[in-house]
Amino acid sequence: MSSVVTAPSVEVVVIGGGAAGAAFAWRLATAGHEVLCLEQGGWVPPETSPSLSPEWERARQRTHHPNPNVRRHRWDYPIDESDTDIAPLLYNAVGGSTILWGAHFPRLRPSDFRVRSQDGVGDDWPIDYDDLNPYFALNDEMMGVSGLAGDPGNPQRTPRGFGPLPLGDAASRIARAYDEMGRHWWPVDAAILSAEHDGRHGCNMCGPCDLGCPRGARASTDLTYWPKALAAGARLQTEARACRVLSVRGRVTGVEYVTGDGALVHQPADTVVLAGNGLGTARLLLLSATNWCPDGLANSSGLVGRRLMHHPTAMVTGVFPDRVDGFRGPFATTIVSQEYYETDRGRGFVRGFQAQTIRSDGPLGTALGGYGRPVGWGAEHHADFLRQFGHTAGITVTSEDLPDPDNRVTLSNTLRDSSGVPSPALHYKVDANSRKILDFGIERNAEVLRQAGANDVIIAPLVRGAGFHLLGTACMGVDAGRSVVDADCRAWDAPNLLVVDGSVFPTVGAVNPTSTIQAIALRAADRYRGTALPREEVVAHV
Repeated sequence: MSSVVTAPSVEVVVIGGGAAGAAFAWRLATAGHEVLCLEQGGWVPPETSPSLSPEWERARQRTHHPNPNVRRHRWDYPIDESDTDIAPLLYNAVGGSTILWGAHFPRLRPSDFRVRSQDGVGDDWPIDYDDLNPYFALNDEMMGVSGLAGDPGNPQRTPRGFGPLPLGDAASRIARAYDEMGRHWWPVDAAILSAEHDGRHGCNMCGPCDLGCPRGARASTDLTYWPKALAAGARLQTEARACRVLSVRGRVTGVEYVTGDGALVHQPADTVVLAGNGLGTARLLLLSATNWCPDGLANSSGLVGRRLMHHPTAMVTGVFPDRVDGFRGPFATTIVSQEYYETDRGRGFVRGFQAQTIRSDGPLGTALGGYGRPVGWGAEHHADFLRQFGHTAGITVTSEDLPDPDNRVTLSNTLRDSSGVPSPALHYKVDANSRKILDFGIERNAEVLRQAGANDVIIAPLVRGAGFHLLGTACMGVDAGRSVVDADCRAWDAPNLLVVDGSVFPTVGAVNPTSTIQAIALRAADRYRGTALPREEVVAHV
């Protein structure tokens, strides 16, 4: 590092410009607060998406791979994944992992906030669905959500801003199978526009959403929140790698970060807000240990980095005798079933799973056996490829993951990033309860695919590359001895330190977390200001 610079003090510095950091910064900036966001990556112009190139599938295997250990972009840091059942997937850029995501946009259900009271496992949240309901609605408006209101399996919601995306042939067959079997299904809420809005085009169903959307139909916070936050006066410093939160006993005083050209900057601040996901935030808190907090900042409970939760996922793929062309359209946003979401102890486990219908791969992904669906090599390769390409659709079994203190993030003893800062290490094993959920879900959804007309079903019992959801490593609670932050996302040990990303989840449900993460960040911004949107009563459905 070539030099040390002390910057002028700011009111609030936010670490991370992804889903949570962008929402928090926008909410404070529009209320007149001084906000500076430090983002490790830079801007990714939508028009640079490889989906515009014939080489789009090759990009997914290297330059746009969701695992930073494969991608190895200069904005990334290496991750020690030698001791984990599930590989970490994330992206560093303005927009964070919303740059490479499927944009399925469900909310946690009311029961997810009270699993200790209801099922005797995990912990109850110190907030509930009613607290977040108005922020869910605000976030839906900001992100732009396509879908269909009225799902009988979830609380009532405001009408979706845009109608649901087309289901496609395969999902329509699976929906009919659910109907014939008397099981719940519903079109997903998708953070993908089905019609033009706010300068963004509607979805054209081209397919490779995880590589970026040159039309701007698929939401990412560089397109939704950041333009409005910057217009309101927020500042965004890109290629700024936070390496330590500075503190004295009982409060934080600022952040140290490394610029893209190697300068070390001391950034004083009245308040520091962490929004770097359950891996990056835990890493930064552990890196910020000092004399008064030798085990890591905000870690008097010993829980920083612990209780790491993913959503262990199995894949059940149906091979249909005729073409269903499942590669046409957004891969993660067709229909979802929550028939087996809640606890039924007669099944031999607690909690449950979400079943999400997934479209299929393009030609290269099919040839390489994507989505846990191997294609034989050698003399039978072409025949196996032709049997599968355009003929498959899958259902993911996304299971609830219960908190376990032994599943955790630590600092690696062997890996460092390009700035010489210790990398994070993951230590994670799928527990017996999740394994039982997955096995049960595999059986149920194999039945659905056969009912839908599949003549072959391929099982991937656990998808290793499904670690997008990095949650729980700085959990919220009502007791400083059993949590890291309070209900307003303030650290017990330093109240001017906030954590507003998925780290704060006490439990994780069985649905994609981004919508809930952003609602928490918006509420935390209001609570920082000493206000909150009024709670809305929830009408629950059976």
